Amino acid sequence: MLNTHRTKPGYLKDELTLKNLIKEAEDRLMADTSKRDATALADRLKTLAAQIDHSHNLESLLLFVNHDIAEFTRLLIPVTDRVIIDNTFATRDLVRAMHIEANYYVLVLSQDKVRLIEAMNDKVVKEFGSPFPMQNTQFDNINTMEPVVSSRQRNLIAEFFNRVDKEVNAIRNQNPLPVLICTVGENYPEYLKIADQKDSIFDIFLNNNRIADKAQAIVSDAWKIMEAHIKERNTERKSELLKAVTHNKFLSDTNEIFKAINEGRIQTLFVEKGLFQPAVLENGKIRYVSVAERNDKDVIDNIYDEMIEMNMDFAGDVVFLPKGELAKFNGFGAITRY
Repeated sequence: MLNTHRTKPGYLKDELTLKNLIKEAEDRLMADTSKRDATALADRLKTLAAQIDHSHNLESLLLFVNHDIAEFTRLLIPVTDRVIIDNTFATRDLVRAMHIEANYYVLVLSQDKVRLIEAMNDKVVKEFGSPFPMQNTQFDNINTMEPVVSSRQRNLIAEFFNRVDKEVNAIRNQNPLPVLICTVGENYPEYLKIADQKDSIFDIFLNNNRIADKAQAIVSDAWKIMEAHIKERNTERKSELLKAVTHNKFLSDTNEIFKAINEGRIQTLFVEKGLFQPAVLENGKIRYVSVAERNDKDVIDNIYDEMIEMNMDFAGDVVFLPKGELAKFNGFGAITRY
């Protein structure tokens, strides 16, 4: 995994950084596995890397390779440049992207025109083309001299919003992200009346007519709302942890948590962002090792990643909190199911 760049000349250097990381992976594989396996995996890595168009890079790039899988993904979050060799894929950054970083749609709504933008935090991922932007052409057929024009307008607006909602949900079927609406106050409740998936729409909205604004300007303001929402959500989750402490359903010792995960007793892990610790397993117990030893054979690159993945296998979840939020617990804690 490596941090990448969106624009020149930065992304021109990303290919070299990736080649250097692949060389590191190859050297470590040669040291830890048979030459046959090391060569096969290194070749799969190189073949995968050759498929990557670095002009489309975002903030980071992750490659996942084993004998059966060779895939890459781009993220809109920074990562630590590193090579991880393990029996399972290190998915911490993917999990962190889902939990800490906000990936969402902004539906820029007016009675005449609608746009749809995908965002990650305060950055535009993309603005959707066809069928967006959608135009409400029904108004062209209204005779404004008719006495029932306001009633007909409401019906036509509802019909237009209904068509928009169906197109939004068609996109959400492929990538089910939540929706933040950007519109004037009168349109928001009217859209909710016709929305088929109301639970997917935030109960907050960006109150303004931004239909003609640039996508990045809209997302920058949308993020201010989303950021406050995320902080409130994290505060609520942290309160769960503090409540668990008082009810004796809390663990903070790494080995106790590891044992409880294996028993299926952990409901939620709480991890400070950026927490990192190489370790080895000896007789079923965790022993920390120094960062200098992280490349040694049988060393788990980051024990917290390992426990996050293990707990997800038992249908547990994870909450990432800002650095310092769990200082009294050494950055790591867990709520037990019972």
